[in-house]
Amino acid sequence: MNGEELTEQETALYDRQIRVWGADAQRRLSKSHILVSGLKGTAIEFCKNIVLAGVGSVTLNDDRIVTEEILSANFLIPHDESVYSGKSLAELCCDSLKDFNPMVRVSVEKGELSNFDVDFFDKFDVVVLSSSTLSTKISVNEKCRKLLKRIAFYAVDCRDSCAEIFVDLQNYIYSKKQGDEAVECLLEYPSFEEAISVPWRSLPRRVSKLYLAMRVIEKFEELESRIPGETSASDLPIVQKLRKQLSEAQSLDESQIPDSLLERLLEGRIEFPPVSAIIGGILGQEVIKALSGKGDPLKNFFFFDATDGKGIIEDISKQKP
Repeated sequence: MNGEELTEQETALYDRQIRVWGADAQRRLSKSHILVSGLKGTAIEFCKNIVLAGVGSVTLNDDRIVTEEILSANFLIPHDESVYSGKSLAELCCDSLKDFNPMVRVSVEKGELSNFDVDFFDKFDVVVLSSSTLSTKISVNEKCRKLLKRIAFYAVDCRDSCAEIFVDLQNYIYSKKQGDEAVECLLEYPSFEEAISVPWRSLPRRVSKLYLAMRVIEKFEELESRIPGETSASDLPIVQKLRKQLSEAQSLDESQIPDSLLERLLEGRIEFPPVSAIIGGILGQEVIKALSGKGDPLKNFFFFDATDGKGIIEDISKQKP
């Protein structure tokens, strides 16, 4: 991000936000470039929030065509078949997002994200993956880490009334208030692959059951070559066998991953809109923190379950010797 000052138009438009987090933070936002891949309901809520916040540009990546299921969780798509006929999901969302804030450049990048080389990601400051496969999350995260510049990487997955956010800010320096003084802090983040490689037996005793269940489900989808979310309750017997195998290999009591939770995740093809709004808001807030360098960032997993209304932060990293 360069050091250009805000224009008079930007200063007037973002006046209220500048009062909250300052002109320097808003300048950083207005010069930032965000890539969002996978435009399900939660990602759409996130896109709306960061466009309204005034980032520099948002690039959308999702070549899928519109289906009834997509329409149920995506408020950016007009419910008029003549409008969206022949257009990809990213193209339709691009047209609608531009209306939220004309000062933000919104564009479309076609193609399978995992096929893009390392240099492609160099033009972005933040990369957000929504409902991506296990291999795509690992691959894209590692490509972002290979660049000289620091790219903030996020992976979000919302299934029915449950959600997970993963954050990788690499080596991240931010300012934090202690009394009347601003103190500089450093956080070291693991990659997604490093985080999920932490042995289950070394996790905190009360680690979120949702963390463990999501690892089982994403492993099942990878082994069965399933698109994330393309599951149903009929898959439960196979998933139970996989849970048993993983639990034994990790020396974990498989009762820590309840059948009821696995079944909910398997049936959660359609996102629950209120949960999408909550998670999209939290994700937007975290990205703004990362770009502005202000506020304690999330490290490194966040889980939400609407059945109890709780949000849980888990720091899942290899312990230093």
